[in-house]
This record gives sequence, C-alpha cells and structure tokens, in this order.
Amino acid sequence: MVPLILVLLLALILFGAGFALKALWWIAVIVLIVWLLGFVVR
Repeated sequence: MVPLILVLLLALILFGAGFALKALWWIAVIVLIVWLLGFVVR
C-alpha cells in the first residue's frame, strides 16, 4: 500500500512541476509579446 501512495505522490509532484513550468513558459511568452509590442509602438 505504501509504495502505491509514494508512486501516486511522485506522479502528482511531477505533474504539478510540469504544469508550473508550462504556466511560467506561457507567462514568459506573453511578457515577451507585450515587450515587443511596446518596442514597436514607441
């Protein structure tokens, strides 16, 4: 029972980390687009 719980926890942590990295990647892309737009407008 314990190994199963550990595997589930590990999967949850990896999924959470992957989701966080994906969210950070999207935020970085949005910031870059806004910065480029600001550069073009000026």
